[in-house]
Amino acid sequence: MKIATNGIETHYTVSGEGPWLVFSHSLACDTRMWKPQVEAFSKSYKVLCYDTRGHGQSSAPAGEYTLEQLADDAKALFDGLGIKSCHWVGLSMGGMIGQTFALRHPGIYKTLTLADTTSYYPPEAQPLWQQRIKIAADSGMEPIVPAMLDRWFTEPFRKHGAPVIGEIAEAIRATPPQGFIGCCHALPKINLTARLKEIPCPTLVIVGELDPGTPPAMAQAIHDATPGSQLAVLPNAAHLSNAEQPEAFNAALQTFLDRHR
Repeated sequence: MKIATNGIETHYTVSGEGPWLVFSHSLACDTRMWKPQVEAFSKSYKVLCYDTRGHGQSSAPAGEYTLEQLADDAKALFDGLGIKSCHWVGLSMGGMIGQTFALRHPGIYKTLTLADTTSYYPPEAQPLWQQRIKIAADSGMEPIVPAMLDRWFTEPFRKHGAPVIGEIAEAIRATPPQGFIGCCHALPKINLTARLKEIPCPTLVIVGELDPGTPPAMAQAIHDATPGSQLAVLPNAAHLSNAEQPEAFNAALQTFLDRHR
């Protein structure tokens, strides 16, 4: 389904009944990333997944995006669907949007789950983002696929050849280059660590122990800066911990949500 939001069209899916539970995907993915979570949580929640601006079947306007814009897209989606409160789960980019949203639109989140994400990128990370922008601009998404898969999944998991590897590879390829570039301008500007103490809702931080992109140290920094937060480190998982270790991810999320339902 699609809905007009903040000057674009946003594609979304809704499954199940109960309190709203919203999943926000990583850079260069789409709603399909959350398949293991939709199957598990739609039994007791009304699960909303949506394609972020520039991704999947949502609009992908050219230009530089901002995290504030991406958060406002989500707010417009909520307004269009009549969502007054929800539980938010964001991984990587989705976690950055979640932090920005919680500070920009307080009072909507019942809980906030931040998976394999960061609240700050150091200056030395900037060249990597510029390199990604140049590759996508010059050659499209295909050259980005191998490097992404190498960072997103552990080597044993990749060698095992799980079907999810091919599904995620296709999602990367399908990402419009201009949407990928737009978000690559937004994400490295995140600098919210000092403000995390302002987020009032219960917060869970999840990270794969082998995540090279947003490693456990970044998750620890979020945990340390967010009073009362919980931290779950998932063994044998890299960046897309929800896809590589879905049972462990779902168990950590379920325990947290049960505590705050």
